[in-house]
Formats: sequence, structure tokens, C-alpha cells
Amino acid sequence: MRELGHEGQDKLRHASVAIVGLGGLGTVAAACLTMAGVGRIRLIDQDTVETHNLQRQILYGIQDVRTPKVEAAVQRLGALNPQVH
Repeated sequence: MRELGHEGQDKLRHASVAIVGLGGLGTVAAACLTMAGVGRIRLIDQDTVETHNLQRQILYGIQDVRTPKVEAAVQRLGALNPQVH
């Protein structure tokens, strides 16, 4: 396995990504990209967090039910890496 090194990490920090849909796959992608250090992530989803989806949408908890997914995701992702916008 090859490491990114300083140059690779710098490229990630300056990268921008859009994620459309913050369901099962979108929440995993958002968490991985945030922890990897991608500099700017645009989150797109008009839905709210629902109880029946919590088992597969890893960014949300019971306290997030009826909250817009984007708002809940921003809070959780900000805790993972506050340097990501």
C-alpha cells in the first residue's frame, strides 16, 4: 500500500467533492472523505432523518430524527474533522 505523502495530502486538502444523497452510501462516503481530509464537501439532500433509516445511515442518531439530513451531517462531520468546509 502506498502512502499519500505531503503532496497527496495537500491535493486532498484543496479538492472539492459533491455528494448527492445522504442515505446509506452517501453518509459512508461523506465520513470517509471527511476523515481523509478533503477540503470542501458539498452535501445535497432534501430529506429529513427518519427512525427507520438509522440502522444504515451511519452519521445520524436518534437525536437527529426529523432534522434535515444535511444539518445533522454537517454537525457530525464537523466533529470528525473541523478543517473540512
